[in-house]
Amino acid sequence: MASDTVISTSGLSKAYRIWDRPSSRILSPIQASLASVFGQRTPIGRKLLERASSHYRDFLALNGVSFEVKRGESFGIIGRNGSGKSTLLQILAGTLRPTSGSFSVRGKVAALLELGSGFNPEFTGIENVILNGAILGVPRSEMMKRLKAVEEFADIGDFIHQPVKTYSSGMLVRLAFAVQTMVDPDILIIDEALSVGDVFFQQKCFRRLEELRERGTVIVLVSHGMNIIEQYCDRALLLHRGNVVSIGPSPEVIKQFYLIHRDASLPTKPRPRSAKPTNATNKKRDISVPNEWPEERAFFDISKINQVADGSARCLAVGLTDTAGEPKRRFEQGETAYFYYAYEILTDLETPVVGIVLFNNRGIIVPGKNTLEYGSVMPERVPAGTILRFRHRIKLELEVAFYTIEVGIASIAAHDARMADQFSHDDLTARVRRHCHLTGIGPFEVCYRLHGKPVQLLHHGIANLDGGVELLRDST
Repeated sequence: MASDTVISTSGLSKAYRIWDRPSSRILSPIQASLASVFGQRTPIGRKLLERASSHYRDFLALNGVSFEVKRGESFGIIGRNGSGKSTLLQILAGTLRPTSGSFSVRGKVAALLELGSGFNPEFTGIENVILNGAILGVPRSEMMKRLKAVEEFADIGDFIHQPVKTYSSGMLVRLAFAVQTMVDPDILIIDEALSVGDVFFQQKCFRRLEELRERGTVIVLVSHGMNIIEQYCDRALLLHRGNVVSIGPSPEVIKQFYLIHRDASLPTKPRPRSAKPTNATNKKRDISVPNEWPEERAFFDISKINQVADGSARCLAVGLTDTAGEPKRRFEQGETAYFYYAYEILTDLETPVVGIVLFNNRGIIVPGKNTLEYGSVMPERVPAGTILRFRHRIKLELEVAFYTIEVGIASIAAHDARMADQFSHDDLTARVRRHCHLTGIGPFEVCYRLHGKPVQLLHHGIANLDGGVELLRDST
């Protein structure tokens, strides 16, 4: 195992025995024992073994899971309910034994699993801090030195002196997070804990996680919030029915998750990650062609980028120019850029939905917008064999940084598209079918303005917001 590999699993599986009735727990081992008495190779022995195994079935919560995590990496684990995420975390945390396979963790492991796990409900908050420190191998004297920092981070006031059975769920998470991150773990495992608490506590948590990551701590994070995984985790692992579907950059793996979420009948093996033409006609219809399609050097090389697709469409090109149509990779703050992308439609689709997302150098989504959000007019049906070309205009009022691009195409029923403004966000999102996504295209750069007015820097922070300041009253 390489020296910078902190977590390694190989063929990890976990099976649970499901009994058909309570009495089977007694009958099965008795019949298996009798088979040994008569001899398992004798006719009666084989019959007894057959009856013993008929009382149960084995459920594979995990099936042959293999992956590695490097030092200082943030690693997300995603999947639908029942996919095996929590089982995997419990094995990594050492609270559950695998049925087969092997795993290795190097260093001190701190885990935030089930709410309140590791806490004695009768002990006060302070007593539980000392107890958890002892469990993690931190001496009492050292935990007493860190107690003030734990209290300040948890920020639960005088409740720190009360039994934790009196705590709300938010208070439990605050204290647990404070303890687990103050013991300087080599590996920190978090199962949904960041979804609890107000926005101020969440911001505090992410700042603390960033500090740990800079020290080389591995962060393993499970969350149903895809935006958290996409923006915080370097890589992600997608589980489906206990099987590994995909491992890779988190934005790419998340697109695979959406395909699974859409298709409940997805097989346990992963879909092909590069879309191949299926039923497209040989003669391609080319519609939605802009007046000016840029020259070849305006386009990025996407030949080595995985296309997360379901076989309905594939991306042909992604390009970038300035307003004059000239290829460009470096823009001043506030300049307008034109993004071009083209898709080949491989099966008949309903109303297409296309869009673009920009990620800054910290992996944070800055703008992200699609044709539904713009209210763009799209054809109600697109036949197989069509090539769709799009031009997407964005005013780059962004912070000075390097950016990468994500593009994607989806579809929605024509009647749903016409009534899009009548749906809630969640309802509308559920009606959109994702077909093809590419991430990690680029990069391009946004730099300081050379001759900016009123000043060179257009704004502070990630993005510019429309507004202004006016003097209401002069107090002099």
